[in-house]
Amino acid sequence: MKMSTQWPVLPVVAGLACGLLTGCGSGTDDAEGTGQAMVMGMSDDVLATDPASGYDPGSWLLFNNVFQSLLSFPNGGTQPQPELAKSCVFGDTRATLFRCELKPGLKFSNGDSLTSEDVKFSFDRLLKINDPAGPAVMFPTLERVETPDAKTVVFHLNAPDATFPSKIASGAGSIVDHRQYDAGALRTDKKAIGSGPYKLDSFDKGRAVFSVNSHYRGTADIKNSGVTLKFFHGDQKALKKALLGGDIDIAYRGLSATDITDIDAQEGTKGIDVIEGSSAEVQHLVFNMKDPVAGKLGVRKAIAHLLDRDALIHNVYQGTATPLYSIIPAGIIGHNTAFFDTYGARPSRTKAAQDLHADGITGKVRLTLWSTPARYGPATDAELRAVAGQLNASGLFEADVKSVPFGQYEKDIAAGKYGVYVKGWVPDYPDADNFTAPFFGKGNVLSNHYDNSRLTGTLLPATAAQSDRAATDKDFAQVQDIVADELPILPVWQAKQYAVVRDGVYGLEYCLDASTVFRFWELSKS
Repeated sequence: MKMSTQWPVLPVVAGLACGLLTGCGSGTDDAEGTGQAMVMGMSDDVLATDPASGYDPGSWLLFNNVFQSLLSFPNGGTQPQPELAKSCVFGDTRATLFRCELKPGLKFSNGDSLTSEDVKFSFDRLLKINDPAGPAVMFPTLERVETPDAKTVVFHLNAPDATFPSKIASGAGSIVDHRQYDAGALRTDKKAIGSGPYKLDSFDKGRAVFSVNSHYRGTADIKNSGVTLKFFHGDQKALKKALLGGDIDIAYRGLSATDITDIDAQEGTKGIDVIEGSSAEVQHLVFNMKDPVAGKLGVRKAIAHLLDRDALIHNVYQGTATPLYSIIPAGIIGHNTAFFDTYGARPSRTKAAQDLHADGITGKVRLTLWSTPARYGPATDAELRAVAGQLNASGLFEADVKSVPFGQYEKDIAAGKYGVYVKGWVPDYPDADNFTAPFFGKGNVLSNHYDNSRLTGTLLPATAAQSDRAATDKDFAQVQDIVADELPILPVWQAKQYAVVRDGVYGLEYCLDASTVFRFWELSKS
């Protein structure tokens, strides 16, 4: 996704008869939530209620609950299943034509019927608006959408893209009511009309209120009667106080590592539980390949040999993340440990010095590590200071840290002013493609001037054309090995997901997985 805003975002293959070919969930004709309403607190902001604009974790949380996509990710799964669609298949062997048949009787929350016209409208609108803060960038291969009849949608792609089903299963595939949205402009009234399990009743700076959509037809089994989402706008102390005081049932995305470990140590004494889940959120150090210092391979290799991930995880994140040794995180098909294999897990001053000397560098390397204080989590500045300390302790570097607000940070990166800087990434969909294709080649989201023609011209196109995602292992292994050798980025950690809940709240284990879909409908309270 989205560059992450908080530390700890699949195709038809043989054998998926109960995946994309036919729906496996127990849809309902008229959804009626049961159980008590829930109150959840979050430090992230929801930047958009219009799915043509939002491309951040908070907005996608709203989209995944208010809107439906043709396909969706099941609990704990990375293979998309039918949601609005009754079936979806690739219509050719090159993965350039994707056809979906809609379920009958679909409606939006306002009672309007949902047909193929709305699906085409939604994708045409997304691409036409092409909002810089939106997810249109995810669909460079989408050439046109056809609707032979009211229940049939045909996507024509300009290049093979076996990950297209995963892309449309994400928040970027949200379907809107063509009667309620302007084809060429974003909504500005903070309202949302979708066909998902919930409808958005109200939205303001302090909270968003969701109630059950009685017209919903899909795979979700709704276990509550509504959710109120309170916004804490990065105020961790206020979020923790609200949880401990009983003002909210759940705290999600916002408590610091210290808060989580403190609460976990007192678990059971205050009627509060810490729920841990898997995550594919990652963080990297990024190197500007045109920088006079970081652009030298010897400098980058020396940093890779000196980085002590275990110490960072222990001292800064207190065990709430795990060391990452690849650009593709653990739990995603294609993951290997290229950076572990190349640089090891233990810091080596000897090898770092050898790399510097091999590049003709004999004196101390003067270097600034650039950070931004909140966008990638409240501990980012402390983490970068710890990394600088590790480099300086070797006697080979003279490193310092500078932190600037995110708006200026992004402008300076685009202008090429930084040599080494931090970036976080929440995946749009749980496939190795989403951890590789956006990072390399012309116009990559890292803005670090790295380009490798073998990656962009051969390996990544080959993986995109492979409908059997397990068969991409060898190509993705080569991608990871090349990146480990050339070091345009250095993986640091992979997040764990946490939610802290009051006693009697259930279902969080179904909301914290690699799909990054937080499922309101799984929450219940006794």
